[in-house]
Amino acid sequence: MPNSPLKSSLLSCSLLVQKRMHDLLPENFDDSKLVEAMRYSAMSEGKRIRPFLLITVAQIFGVKPLAALNAATAIEFIHAYSLIHDDLPAMDDDDMRRGKPTCHKKFDEATAILAGDALLTYAFEILADPTTSKDASTRCELIKTLAKASGFQGMAGGQMIDLEKSDQKISNEELAKLHRLKTGELFMAAAEMGAIIGRTGLNERKALRAFAHDLGLAFQIKDDILDHRGISIGKVEIDEAIHKKPKENASIVDVIGLENAKKQLELLRDQSIAHLKIFGEKARLLVELVEFIIARDC
Repeated sequence: MPNSPLKSSLLSCSLLVQKRMHDLLPENFDDSKLVEAMRYSAMSEGKRIRPFLLITVAQIFGVKPLAALNAATAIEFIHAYSLIHDDLPAMDDDDMRRGKPTCHKKFDEATAILAGDALLTYAFEILADPTTSKDASTRCELIKTLAKASGFQGMAGGQMIDLEKSDQKISNEELAKLHRLKTGELFMAAAEMGAIIGRTGLNERKALRAFAHDLGLAFQIKDDILDHRGISIGKVEIDEAIHKKPKENASIVDVIGLENAKKQLELLRDQSIAHLKIFGEKARLLVELVEFIIARDC
């Protein structure tokens, strides 16, 4: 992706979100190590796909930069919280995340839990601030959308299914639901929140949710394919023969096979791009994002 508009936009978005997180999380917080742990996890390196998705959608509708950036930062805080909790010994029990020790390894388990809790709640404080939107109903809708995507109908529900189905045979349908909740709902929320701030119509919002649904599932399938091949995905390099821990659930590749997973990925690419046709050239960066996610090797 040398010198592509997408590469430049991804980098610009990542830097903007990084700076906004830096500004919102006090660097010199002397009361406890809580904010240090929050900063450690939230500001670690990452692709920032969800914030990019939100900001790019908001740009289609001419949203003011600070409003979109606030909402994008909120969703990144939610994502960071979920990673902290996913890594805990009671969940996935991971020692490394994005090339460095996980939050509970760097600090301790109690601090990690509280850091995740604090990032979760801070996200909604940001969305409730008038700088995100002067319109109270818009702020409420943003909060509702992100809360639903994060709770029992979204990420938390998906994680629970993952825990309940670990070491069990899982059907393709169950696995699709797991990934829709655990990964897809936050992608859908990111796209829809960009549209909510843009005060757009229902048809546009439905199209963007459908696009983000397929994009999120494609993202997960690509992760599973790379994981199956022993490529690092934000944690540590893993060999194909030992790529699953005993308590981890099956991946899509395990359930439907590598070749079928590749076919599913191509289908999702075509579907997700088709949902964007109503936006024409304004959705060019989103189309490039789909191609990037399908083609990435890390």
